[in-house]
Amino acid sequence: MKQRFITPLLALALLSGTALADASYVRREEVRTFVRTMEEKHGFDGGEVLAALDRARHEPDVIRLISPSGSPGVRSWQRYRARFLDSARIGGGVAFWQEHAATLQAAHERYGVPPEIVVAIIGVETHYGRNTGNFETLSALATLAFDYPPRAPLFLRELENLFLLAREQQRDLFSYYGSYAGAIGYPQFLPSSIRSYGVDFDHSGTIDFDLEPTDAIGSVARYLAEHGWVRDELVAEPARIASEADLQALIDAGIKPMLSPEQLAQAGVTSLDGTLRAAPATLVDLATPDTGTEYWLGYQNFYTITRYNKSSFYAMAVFELSQALREQQKAETARVE
Repeated sequence: MKQRFITPLLALALLSGTALADASYVRREEVRTFVRTMEEKHGFDGGEVLAALDRARHEPDVIRLISPSGSPGVRSWQRYRARFLDSARIGGGVAFWQEHAATLQAAHERYGVPPEIVVAIIGVETHYGRNTGNFETLSALATLAFDYPPRAPLFLRELENLFLLAREQQRDLFSYYGSYAGAIGYPQFLPSSIRSYGVDFDHSGTIDFDLEPTDAIGSVARYLAEHGWVRDELVAEPARIASEADLQALIDAGIKPMLSPEQLAQAGVTSLDGTLRAAPATLVDLATPDTGTEYWLGYQNFYTITRYNKSSFYAMAVFELSQALREQQKAETARVE
């Protein structure tokens, strides 16, 4: 039996005559292949899927925003860092932490992820819910799935997951809004991540990432826990580099912590106090033009943050923001006491 994900959309009327001739997507073979997949794999009504895609709009701004720049700038850690380590982001994060302290503590107890890390991720992603995006998610994902070949397979899967998410949540498919890349709500989860890692943390009966952050807090903590977060372990620490150290092979080893203490010591790399933890690490290089490169030792929890966004700059911005939030939170608490 076919399952309906939204109320009937008058599919036959939409797909007949002039409507079909004017449609942006419905005549395309790859779209019809997607519709057949939704029918055969998931039991959707094909007419309704096609009618929904007929209503989807091609979004030129989505293509413009996701496309690599024709003249990319030089990467700069200090410029990137300044976007997130400012007084507004730190002050807003402390206020967010104080307002949702009980929820953050509950997430910490269940998943082992400290409150400051969860707050920092939400702060970096959406400035604590202020900037969640205003692109209609269906149109954004359809544009990327059918009109952006470099990443079409990824976004085709996310389009599939959006239909499934709407059916599971019994929600209007056109009610989802978010970033140009299809990420939704406070935590900027893609539809597949909502389905896999979303938590109804307030026990309301549905996962809501739009109106308030309780579910987002629980879901960010769960995401990190299921991607390898280790409770009570260090994220990263500054590295001391010997003057004769040859670092290229260490950097080329990648972001996953695979370098043993012996390898690091042999290459002339230690922590600032001259010791090394008995744990594998990655050597993180944070380059800024015309300034000395910062080097850090990143551990499993640093790598876990990169599973949210595959960038060492991103992970370090989250970590440094989390530390600033923790220190400010301590200062605020001390003043109250």
